[in-house]
Amino acid sequence: MSRTLLAAMLLAWLAAGSAYGSEAAIRKGVLARFPDMPVESITKTPFSGIYEVVLGGRILYTDDKASFFFIGNLLDMRGPVERDLTGERNAQLAAQVLRKSSAQAIKRVRGNGKRVIYTFEDPNCGYCRELQKELVKLPDVTIFTFLVPILSPDSVEKSKAVWCARDRAKAWDDLMSRGVAPTEGTRCDTPLDKNAELAQRFGVRGTPTVYLADGRMIGNYMTADKLEQALGSRATSSK
Repeated sequence: MSRTLLAAMLLAWLAAGSAYGSEAAIRKGVLARFPDMPVESITKTPFSGIYEVVLGGRILYTDDKASFFFIGNLLDMRGPVERDLTGERNAQLAAQVLRKSSAQAIKRVRGNGKRVIYTFEDPNCGYCRELQKELVKLPDVTIFTFLVPILSPDSVEKSKAVWCARDRAKAWDDLMSRGVAPTEGTRCDTPLDKNAELAQRFGVRGTPTVYLADGRMIGNYMTADKLEQALGSRATSSK
C-alpha cells in the first residue's frame, strides 16, 4: 500500500471519527435540554459549525457544542437562485414518514397508479366529498387516504366502519360518493390513533389536506385540473 493511499485513508478515518464525536456530543447536549423529546437525527449542514437536529418531527439548528439553538428557515444564498434548505428538508422528512405510514391509509389505485397522492380526510367533511368528485377524474394515480375523524363522534364510528370493511377502498368510495355507509361493523383494530399522531406531526388542523409523494403539502380542496398541475410540477422537478 502506497504512503499516499495510506495517508488518504487515515485522513478519512480521522474526519469520520471527528464527525461522529461532534454528533454524539450534540445528541448528549440536546437530550440534556430536551429530555422528553425524541432526537430523530443529527446532520451536519453545508455551513461551518451548524448542525440540523430533527426533534420530535421539527427541525432546529445548533452549534457543534449544542450551546445555541435556533428555529427558522435556513437559506442557501450561494447560487444564482435562493434555496430554502429547511423547506426542502421538511418535505423530504414528510415524504419518508408518509411512505412509512401508508399501511395506515386506505389505498385506491387508478390506472397504472404511478403518481401518488396522500390525503387526510374526515367522513363527515363536506369538502372531502367534493374532493372525492375531483380525485375520481385523475388517471394513473394511487391515493392513500388517512382517516382523521375530527368533526364529531359519528365521524369516528364511520371511520371505524370503513376501516373494518372487507373492501376498504369500495367502502370509502361508496360513503363519500353515494352516501352509503358500511354495515359490516366496527369491531376491528384501527389506525385512528396513529393517524391522529401523524396529523399532529404535520400540523394538519382541517380536512381535507393533500400531500404529494415528495412531501409537499399542496392544499386542501382542489379541482382535478389543479391536482394535475401539482402532479405535473412534481414530475418536472424530479427530472
